Amino acid sequence: MKHSNGIDRCDCNILHKEIVDRVQGLMPDREDINGLAGLFKVFGDATRMKILSALTHSEMCVCDIAALLGMTKSSISHQLRVLKQTRLVKYRREGKVVFYSLQDEHIKNIFDQALSHISEGL
Repeated sequence: MKHSNGIDRCDCNILHKEIVDRVQGLMPDREDINGLAGLFKVFGDATRMKILSALTHSEMCVCDIAALLGMTKSSISHQLRVLKQTRLVKYRREGKVVFYSLQDEHIKNIFDQALSHISEGL
């Protein structure tokens, strides 16, 4: 049926029940979906994306990240805390200096894939 704006719309409840049943069994559970939503919420901040971008290239300390991004150490530390809480970055201490790096290769892959995806449209 055509809607008043000329776009086809579906007037049924379920047209392809076997597909709905199959896909329903493949969907992540509510807890996993909420975890994904939280992860992508963290990815939704430009400063955190800049930090992750820097860390895809090298392990860095707060001072160096702050200098690179032209921000205060305090603001970088705040964002790193969020990234640590969501297990996107890890740290190691060398004397008084704390170095940050990506938690694992998965984070680099997610970042690279997303960057590749947005670059396709340009």
